[in-house]
Amino acid sequence: MERPTKGINYMELALLAFGGLGIEALYAFMLEPFIYGSDMNEWNTIQIIIHWCITCITWILVAGYIIKKSAQKYGFFVFDKTGKISKYQWMMTVICVVWVLLFNWHNWGGIKCILELKKLGILKFIFQYIYYMVETAMFTLIIIFGQKACEVWFKNKNIPYGSIAVAFTWGIAHWFTKDSLYVGITTALCGACFGVVYLLMNRNIKWTYIILCIMFCL
Repeated sequence: MERPTKGINYMELALLAFGGLGIEALYAFMLEPFIYGSDMNEWNTIQIIIHWCITCITWILVAGYIIKKSAQKYGFFVFDKTGKISKYQWMMTVICVVWVLLFNWHNWGGIKCILELKKLGILKFIFQYIYYMVETAMFTLIIIFGQKACEVWFKNKNIPYGSIAVAFTWGIAHWFTKDSLYVGITTALCGACFGVVYLLMNRNIKWTYIILCIMFCL
């Protein structure tokens, strides 16, 4: 049974997920350059893989804490079973997936995963995509709890508030981490589409995660 809570309780969890993502910046721009004596763009393969591994471990710990706190303190279980997904919802989800993949194809000048495999080589590619999958879990939590917070505040479950939450946190943050307004805007737009998929999947976290992985990684 979900316990009475305020929207701010859920928004705090969404922001905690965003803050967890931000820890990577501390590793990449402060801690690791101090340890290695060089900027991130000068790291060797082992140093880059170590960075991805440490970041993923941190994110997994943060995600576990958020999910546990949500269940124990607020009675909100992100893995609860949801209603049946209709054919129309699947069709709209496919449209969202195709739109994002085409968007990625345009931005990358080809298929993202193939281009990255050629660029990184098999070893770095494997760890890069493990990193992407954990990152997907983190921004999925922003969507879930941003959506839940706004539903409590505004009493409407049909608006993709999670899209707004992830666009203005994880999406816009890419503006600064990638030093590109264009990257920030395009990531925010894709993030907004991710929030729509969460609602189309009837808030089914398993299906949402699988689909968002496809959209983000490919």
